Amino acid sequence: MKSIQEIQNQIISEFSELTDWEEKFQYLIELGEELPEYPEDKRSDAYIVPGCQSRVWVCPILKGETLTFYADSDTALTKGLIAILIRVFSGHSASEIANASLGFIDEIGLSKFLSISRRNGLSSMVNQLQGYAKNSKT
Repeated sequence: MKSIQEIQNQIISEFSELTDWEEKFQYLIELGEELPEYPEDKRSDAYIVPGCQSRVWVCPILKGETLTFYADSDTALTKGLIAILIRVFSGHSASEIANASLGFIDEIGLSKFLSISRRNGLSSMVNQLQGYAKNSKT
């Protein structure tokens, strides 16, 4: 399994091959389309990420020491954003997730090219995922 940093480096490399923001946004949308089916019984307010303009659901599953996340959103771009975060975090320990620094967000330019409301939503998603990790540490 790759480390959180190795996954971030891989994402940076993938985005560096895309020439403009139209291609980058399209790639994010494609990543969102590849998310596994979200469990219908988890599509409730208990799993909503607060602070997002779009509706975003995140469900954490703890197996042993490892957290896996399932997510969905009602908008294509936001679904891509949560997909990329899940790619970075899923399959790692709660401690690794809780302490991870996400330099790739600035590195691929998301902070610069997303609207303020989407940046705030992205930050809320990161906080929610890391919050699940902090709360599941034993």
